[in-house]
Amino acid sequence: MSKLFDIKDYVVVITGGTGVLGRTIAKYLAQEGAKVILLGRKEDVGNALVEDIRQVGGQAEFIKTDVLNKELIEQNCEDIVARYGRVDTLLNAAGGNISGAVIQPQGTVFDLSTEDFDRVVRLNLTGTVIPSQVFLKPMVKQGKGNIINFASMSSFRPITRVCGYSAAKAGVSSFTAWMAAECAKKFGEGIRVNAIAPGFFITEQNRTLLTNPDGSYTQRGQDVIHQTPFGRMGEPEELCGTIHYLMSDAAKFVTGTVAVVDGGFNVFAM
Repeated sequence: MSKLFDIKDYVVVITGGTGVLGRTIAKYLAQEGAKVILLGRKEDVGNALVEDIRQVGGQAEFIKTDVLNKELIEQNCEDIVARYGRVDTLLNAAGGNISGAVIQPQGTVFDLSTEDFDRVVRLNLTGTVIPSQVFLKPMVKQGKGNIINFASMSSFRPITRVCGYSAAKAGVSSFTAWMAAECAKKFGEGIRVNAIAPGFFITEQNRTLLTNPDGSYTQRGQDVIHQTPFGRMGEPEELCGTIHYLMSDAAKFVTGTVAVVDGGFNVFAM
C-alpha cells in the first residue's frame, strides 16, 4: 500500500510545459522523482525551467515542438522513447485563447471571428488529440500508461463571452471520456485517460482580464470571486496533488473522469 503514490522514475511528458501551470506541475513532479520532459514553443523559458529543476536535484529536459504538427510530435516521441525506454504519463497542458474568439461586452455573436474560433479549437482540442494518439503507442506496447488532459470550468458550462475556448474545452472533456472507454476496451485496463479541470488561476493569458495593473481584481475577476465559495483564485501548486493522484497507482481503477480543482466554483449557484 505504501507504493500507491510512488512516481519515482516515471517518464512524464508535458505539453505546454512552459506555462504558469505547466511549469509548476513539472517542478513538483521532478521533485517527486519523475523524469520530466517538457514540450513547448518557448525554448528560452523551457531551458531556464529545466536548469531550475536540475538545481534542486530533479531530472528534466526541454524539447521544442508544435502540438499541431503530428510528424514533429512523432519524432519527439521516438526520441524520448529512444532515450528513456518508455513513456508513463502524458500531460496535455498545451492550450490558450485568442481575443477574436471572445465576444467583447459591447459585441454580439456576429462579431465572432470564425478564423480565430477555429484556431482556438485546434490548439486546445486538436492539440490534445494529436499528442494523445502519438504517445499512446508506446504505452500500449508496454501495457501501461496514462494520459491526463487539461479540461476547464468551461467544460461543464460555457463561460460568458468566451466562445471558442468554451467549445474547445467541452470537446476535451468529451474526448477524455471517449478515449478512456476506447483504450480500456481495445488495449486493457493498464491504459487510463483522465482530465483535470482547474478553476480560476492567474496565468499570463488571463492576468489582464482578471486583474488591474495594481493587482486588484477587475470586474471580471470580482465576478469569479463571487462565484467561488473559497473566495479566492487558485494557486498553481494546488493542482499538483490531483495530478499526482491521477498518474499514480492510487488511481489504478480511475479512468474517464474529470477531476475538478476549483474552490467550489462549479457547484455554486446564486
